[in-house]
Amino acid sequence: MIIKKRTILFLLLITMSVSAQLQLTHESEVSILTFGPGASLNDAFGHTAIRIKDPLYNFDIVFDYGRYDFETEGFYLKFAQGKLDYQIGRAEFDAVFSDYQYLNRSIKEQQLNLSTEQKTAFYLFLTENIKPENQSYPYDFFYNNCATKIIDGIETILNDPLVYTPPTSFEPQTFRNLIRSDLNQNSWGSLGIDIALGSKIDQIATVEEHLFLPKNLYILLENAHTKTGNTGVVSASKTLSPSDAIAHNNFFSSPLFILGILALLLLLITYNDYKKNKRSHWLDVCLFATTGLIGVGLLLLWFATDHSATAYNYNLLWACALNVFFIPSLLKSKLNNRGLSYLKFLILLLSLMGLHWITGVQSFAIGLVPLLIAIGIRYLFLIHHFNKAIRV
Repeated sequence: MIIKKRTILFLLLITMSVSAQLQLTHESEVSILTFGPGASLNDAFGHTAIRIKDPLYNFDIVFDYGRYDFETEGFYLKFAQGKLDYQIGRAEFDAVFSDYQYLNRSIKEQQLNLSTEQKTAFYLFLTENIKPENQSYPYDFFYNNCATKIIDGIETILNDPLVYTPPTSFEPQTFRNLIRSDLNQNSWGSLGIDIALGSKIDQIATVEEHLFLPKNLYILLENAHTKTGNTGVVSASKTLSPSDAIAHNNFFSSPLFILGILALLLLLITYNDYKKNKRSHWLDVCLFATTGLIGVGLLLLWFATDHSATAYNYNLLWACALNVFFIPSLLKSKLNNRGLSYLKFLILLLSLMGLHWITGVQSFAIGLVPLLIAIGIRYLFLIHHFNKAIRV
């Protein structure tokens, strides 16, 4: 029995060794798979993977760099801090194809123009990457993700950087607009992204920087060629599955509607306070606590994480972290000149936010518009109310 177990183990080790050093045949193919967007936020930007098949060896494998381990110690904290490592994984093509068809997501394939030796090198490159000691990498949504890692792999195998010739319809966009192109702007996911990410993503992306989105990787690879050899990268393209999942958005549960209702309530209460010459203390405490705490969160994303895209976030102009410290003053019936100056300062910040938006320094979430108008009117009411209290 012991001898039998040793024999099985020996054969297994030999099989693994042969697999690692496998030389692909001339019938083999290496291709890039581009998966269309899904219905949920984490699937909204699509996905990219590498398919390697060799009919003579009877294998058809898909590698992708979009895995992460929920069992990672401190998973959510690392995710929030931007320190979560992603991993390369592999699966059988038939299983992947079935999963994406079930999810009604499109699948496009681009066969790479590689020699048999380069195909083998790519396969060995990926099998080396997937080893436990190599499979993790520091994820960055814009610069080091499932799409950009594949470009890195292609350039490594070709030992030649790629040059991209965009189609005539191609127009460079900001990182924020590139994200928005895959999202309904009047959705909670888009709202969260627009609030959390700062002005750094409002700069125009270079052609190469457009590659972080799988759909752009597909478009730009079509006419890409090597810099030195001037050889086309893609030899053939086809659609394996044309379906696309469509995210259905209900306007009555959208940010613009919900925040519009909140804005309307804020305006109605403010109007009632003005008519009755009183002030709803609870409303002001809630308003300043909410905006202040959001501001604290934005500051933490800026200074306490490794997320480069959360820096220089001018949402702090409406979500001012100092509002938290102003709450005790709101419990008083009168304000001194310093308190009144702070309220005027908040009006100035909102005006600066509008200027930043108009001049393109940073684009903000459309769903915030009615709420910001109502907040500005509330601040003006508070200035009027406390000024009147001083004169009495």
